[in-house]
Amino acid sequence: MTEHSTGKGGFVARDRDWHPAPYHPPYKTSVKRAPQAALLSFPTTASEITGPTFGHGIIGPQDNDLIHNFTGESAIGPRIVVHGRVQDEFGRGVGGALVEVWQANAGGRYRHRKEGYVAALDPNFGGCGRVITDADGFYEFRTIMPGAYPWPNGMNDWRPAHIHFSVFGHSFAQRLITQMYFEGDPLISLCPIVGSIQNPDAVKALIAPLDKARTVPMDALAYKFDIVLRGRRQTAFETRPEGL
Repeated sequence: MTEHSTGKGGFVARDRDWHPAPYHPPYKTSVKRAPQAALLSFPTTASEITGPTFGHGIIGPQDNDLIHNFTGESAIGPRIVVHGRVQDEFGRGVGGALVEVWQANAGGRYRHRKEGYVAALDPNFGGCGRVITDADGFYEFRTIMPGAYPWPNGMNDWRPAHIHFSVFGHSFAQRLITQMYFEGDPLISLCPIVGSIQNPDAVKALIAPLDKARTVPMDALAYKFDIVLRGRRQTAFETRPEGL
């Protein structure tokens, strides 16, 4: 098992069983995507480590407000606040990380020209946003609760309500992708994609609990989703299980 050096003489072991199984037949597309031969390890190049980078000036004033950032008018659906902290394996906040999100609308439909679900589009909802973490690693954005939707994996498979997250560090190679689910959704345990994660604690780490302390009265419920980049209990990522 590979380990991460802390830079201070300590190590944090990776738990590769924490991440989704590459080959999981109930998730049909994993059968063709999964590696069929032993993996090869290549050294990281200088260009991957050092660039390109993103500029802090790219963030617009409404980029973290998915309710209004598409047309300026309010999107349809239950309004929510999603907040949390991006942190390393020791609980230290990671400042300056770009957090990008995208999701379906309240009816479960994405704004995509190849979308196959018949639910209606919301003319005022684009479905994507972004925010940069503060010096202590905290982020927050406003959106609407996404809807569940059917997908052609099995005869009657439905994706739970979820939001896609991309965490981008300070170089090209530092990008991680995951999904956030919502506490209490009965579809989570029935989803073949979630089922590819064997460790129930890893699944639990992808489920955002309701946070009544951050609810905006008469406006929006709040959910808390922390993202851990490395270590034994890092967030389960769809890319680069080793973390940033």
